[in-house]
Amino acid sequence: MRRFVFPLTAMTALTAFALLVSPPTAIKAQDQEGPRAADAEPAPFNPQMAALMSMLLQPRHAKLGLAGRAENWPLAGYALKELRQGLLVISRAVPRWKGMPVPDLFDAAMSQPLATLDFAIKAGEPRQFAESYGRLTAACNACHGTTDHSFIVIKAPDASPFPNQEFEPR
Repeated sequence: MRRFVFPLTAMTALTAFALLVSPPTAIKAQDQEGPRAADAEPAPFNPQMAALMSMLLQPRHAKLGLAGRAENWPLAGYALKELRQGLLVISRAVPRWKGMPVPDLFDAAMSQPLATLDFAIKAGEPRQFAESYGRLTAACNACHGTTDHSFIVIKAPDASPFPNQEFEPR
């Protein structure tokens, strides 16, 4: 057994050394063929509806609720604007989903709650904000029900999922 260990170890070491000093043939062939992958044009960003909702709406909905609960009206106003922008981006990126017009779905579900939220924020009314935010959240869930996704239930945040952001007004 011992007489096989040394040659095997030596051969493994030589192979490892050879791999380290000579680049792989795939890289050599790529350099000869043309531009490297790092230099290529990026692929178009085309996320699915669920990814867009998770990236653009869910965190903004949470931030809006946290800012309103803290009565930080400038931050709540900003979060509302960002939420509206997210709705527009998704409407443009996915104009039809499961045969339904996304802009019309958003408009039907969100226009009234967003308008009353805007009023509550501008007036600095915590009670009206809480009621309007509740209606917005219910509208999100009603829209999910319309699209056969009633198992996705949105709620007002219990705690901040953003440990690096302060929601209390300065």
